[in-house]
Order: sequence, then C-alpha cells, then structure tokens
Amino acid sequence: MRASITSALVRADLVAEPGQVVAVVGPNGAGKTSLLRALAGLLPSTGTVELAGRDVSALPLHARGIGWVPQSPSLFAHLSARDNAGYALRARGMSRRAARTAADEWLRRLGIGHLGDSRPGALSGGQVARVALARALAADPALVLLDEPLAALDAATKDEVRRLLRSTLAGGRAPVLVVTHDPVDVAALADSVLVLEDGAVVQHGSPAEVAARPRSAWVAGLLGQNAWRGIADETGLRTASMGSTGHVTGHIAAAETLPAGTPALALCEPAAVTLHRQRPSGSARTVLAGQVGELRSLGGRVRVTVRSDPQVTAEVTVGAATELGLADGGLVWAAIKATEVRLVAL
Repeated sequence: MRASITSALVRADLVAEPGQVVAVVGPNGAGKTSLLRALAGLLPSTGTVELAGRDVSALPLHARGIGWVPQSPSLFAHLSARDNAGYALRARGMSRRAARTAADEWLRRLGIGHLGDSRPGALSGGQVARVALARALAADPALVLLDEPLAALDAATKDEVRRLLRSTLAGGRAPVLVVTHDPVDVAALADSVLVLEDGAVVQHGSPAEVAARPRSAWVAGLLGQNAWRGIADETGLRTASMGSTGHVTGHIAAAETLPAGTPALALCEPAAVTLHRQRPSGSARTVLAGQVGELRSLGGRVRVTVRSDPQVTAEVTVGAATELGLADGGLVWAAIKATEVRLVAL
C-alpha cells in the first residue's frame, strides 16, 4: 500500500508492505481514526491511495477492497454469525453456499467455528469482535483497517483475541493498520509504529526504533518513560509548562547535551527517579518538588505521579512507598541524576 492523503483532519504519506502490521498511535484528537476513514473513503480527502498497484482513491469503500473494523463493530442482528462473516462476499456476488463455506473457515480460524448459527445477541463482546474480524478478512482484502479492535474487551478476552489476531494476520497478503492506545498491542502486534499528532505524522519506524528515539512526549509516556519537551542548553533541557501559578520554566540536567537551541525531548525511566520527604543533598542535579498524585501498583512496585513543574513519574518499591508515607499525599522531592537523562533532538 502507498498512500498520500490530505483532509481537513489529517495529512499523511505512508507505505506498508503486504502482511505488515502498522500500529497507529497518538493522543486523543491526533487524527488516528480520521486516517483510517480517509483511507477507506469515508472521509473526504485529496491525494492517492494505491492498493496492490491500483489507485482506489476515487472509489467508494465497498469497491476499494478494504477490510474495515470500526471502533464499535455493528453486526446485523437478524443474521447468524456465519452470515455476518460472509456478508461482504455475498455483497460481491458470491453464492450463499460459497460465502457460508468461506465464512465458516474464518470463524474456525478465529476460534468460534462452533458459533456459526448464533445470532449477535447471544454472543459475548469477544465473540462479536471475532465475527467482525472474520467479516473483514473473509473477502480477501487488499488492506485491513482496525480501529481499536480490542478496546471494549476485558483483560482476559483481550489477551486471547490479541493472540488470535497476531497469528491470523501474520504472513497475510494485506497490510494492516490498527489504531491502539495500548502499548501491549504495539509490542504484541506491530511490525512498525506510525505516530500522529495534530493530524500529521511525526514518526514512523519499527517499535524498537520508536522506543529508542521517541519524537513525541506522548509516545514516550505510552512506552512508560518520563518525557519533557523543551529547548536544549549547555547543561540539559529548559522546559516550559503551565504550572499552578501560571507559565513557568524548569530545567532538566543531562550528562550528554545537544547544541544549545535545539528543540528536544528529555527522557528518563521512572525507576531512575528517587523520592524524598525532605530536599535531598546528594549528587542529583535535577530536584523537583511537588504534591503526591496518582499511585499505581505494578506488581511489587508502585508508580507515583508527582505534580511538580514539570510533572514527573517515579517508580519505587512497595516498601519505599510505605516508608515515605506516599499514600498520605503531601509534598515530596523527586531527584534525577544527570546520567539518567537522555536528550533526543526533535
């Protein structure tokens, strides 16, 4: 697939190879769903969408050869799972018998072959998601578009459907674009990651490349890192944020710097941030004071949001969280050594 599209909501140039799974990520309002809708012909746009060597940009959705699963996949309530899965084939003129045979095969591959006669009202959320996926794949599409296909599922069902999705999509002839907010989806499904912000592509690369050099504070946060945007100076990064008292400027020290004036992100793992009830007097060159915010359990550790300027996330042991009395809130000091901070030019 090759596409170059421009609409009122999104602009993107992208290439995806057959069988490649591209995770489309970004903050709310970044244009992720708009990108899929533009590729599907559901959002007015200019440019080209080339699938299997054919420009389909002037065609409606049903003629583009696209498998489309929206955020809320609607099945036909009066049709069985089998007939829902075979609907696109019937719409293309295939006989009922042949469409049902193909649909049964896809339902079997997705682990619900025994539910072919069931109506949507008798299916669980995970089963509905699999029927919708079977409907999208049964017609042998040239491109598959999945808009948060796992978002509405519980954790156990999500893991099961994710495994089925990966095994089903691997080695296929169609490239796949899947919108997600879940880093597990990125790790488990994606061959590449497309990052959108404000309706434009800011990064496209392998998951390892994006994780190593994120060009977006949102993506760094998705990957579990602290990320601060600002301008590099001689000793690190000067940040700007809207604090509780208005516009404030802070500083994150880094051992390895960039040329002064370079727009950049400062990155730091939460586990490298230490917390203190009194201002620390050690070697850390960045010390931020703030109120204890959200506490989240991560197995034997606790992730702590400190409402400083700029805000910082730390990861400490349960014992340390208890000793510091973090559950009671209040003021804490977050310390970060310059050697734990990495600058990435934007």
